[in-house]
Amino acid sequence: MIAFWIAFAIVFVAELGDKTQFMTLSFSTRFRWKTVMVGVLIATLLISLISTILGVVLGTALPFFWINLLAGLAFIAFGVWALRGETSAESQLSIGRQLSPLMTVAIAFFIAELGDRTMLATVMIASREKNFAGVWLGSSTGLLLSNALAVIVGNVLGKKLPDKVLKYGAATVFIASGLVALFQAWKIH
Repeated sequence: MIAFWIAFAIVFVAELGDKTQFMTLSFSTRFRWKTVMVGVLIATLLISLISTILGVVLGTALPFFWINLLAGLAFIAFGVWALRGETSAESQLSIGRQLSPLMTVAIAFFIAELGDRTMLATVMIASREKNFAGVWLGSSTGLLLSNALAVIVGNVLGKKLPDKVLKYGAATVFIASGLVALFQAWKIH
């Protein structure tokens, strides 16, 4: 259960202010909220599954010291990445208009998440926690709920959350997580 909560918290916060969350917000202003959420759910389950499998494979191949060291450095890098900001993925992705809204959302979300900080965070968490189901479900739930906020904002409020609050909050969580992982690596070594 600990792996679930770790994955949930880190991925939820990592997604706040992420390009895919803004893309979801944008989709929710154009498509029905149910369509957007089902598309996000499909893509989330798939991308989290791939990320968790990669993390478990890495976790069995590397000693715990190296996993903590890599995770710490990666999380600090994610924090810096969050401070840097990102552009809207929707403007970078061009998906044909012949697709249904559901497929458009699912494919765009999946492509935007490939190599994204939430995917990389899930890989790092899975490599450390060694609890496949907990990490997969926690990561999926965190990603889905974070994007549900974007759908609510897009449908109800019609405006996005303040960028600076999201950016600095996500950066703080990542950098703190990175420092904890580096401390754990140092303790082991």
